[in-house]
Amino acid sequence: MGDFTAAVRIEVLKLRRSRTPLMTALAFSLVALVDGLFMVILKDPAAARSWGLLGAKAQLAAGVADTHTALGFLTQATGIGGLFVFGLVFVWVFGREFADRTVKDLLAVPVPRTTIVAAKFTVAAAWCLVLAVWTGALGIGVVTTLRLPGADAGAVASGMARLLLTAVMTIVVAAPFALLASAARGYLAPVGGILLATFLGQIIAALGYGAYFPWAVPALYASIEGVHARPGPIGYSLVALVGLAAALATGSWWRRADQAR
Repeated sequence: MGDFTAAVRIEVLKLRRSRTPLMTALAFSLVALVDGLFMVILKDPAAARSWGLLGAKAQLAAGVADTHTALGFLTQATGIGGLFVFGLVFVWVFGREFADRTVKDLLAVPVPRTTIVAAKFTVAAAWCLVLAVWTGALGIGVVTTLRLPGADAGAVASGMARLLLTAVMTIVVAAPFALLASAARGYLAPVGGILLATFLGQIIAALGYGAYFPWAVPALYASIEGVHARPGPIGYSLVALVGLAAALATGSWWRRADQAR
């Protein structure tokens, strides 16, 4: 337990000294800003046109300006864009050791390699959850500032719960990119994997089979009512299996890893 705690502290220190927390927080802050802009436009399209926020012939069919829509937009953004941002967090946490050429030293320390992997997964997942909470807090700020209807405690709690559950599933399906960053010994291949998974998720969901593709399940769960292909027990089980398999495979790879340079 002492080794794990020390490894977590080291990973937290690495994260704090990097630009990753700031850049990822800014990414989700921008999404919340767009959410607020959409709500302003939906609340009063005529005023938005007079302010230059909406073209004279443009239409925005995103729903109505209320709490459900505002938090729902952020939840969908977490399910879709979150895969890219969370994936980058995992890729950075694992891939930086190869990019900085510190992996040889890391593998030589008298700490079980599985402990190091567990610490990396813990810190990466924790930061992704912090980003989700930050996004939800910004969403509540949008609702409060614009005085959107339906902002009762139950609606806010339900919206936040849906956002956080979406974030948890997205974090789980982002875990395989840690293995890809380790096996590829760097950033390029896993970033390509993130883009491919995001692209395939959208295509397969559009074809109606997204409920059986783990990387599409969080976005489907986050979607507004009316989506015809809701994830079921099979989809959620596949998400859990992907995360578990990724964690075990990453631990196995690091146990057997050896560096010749």
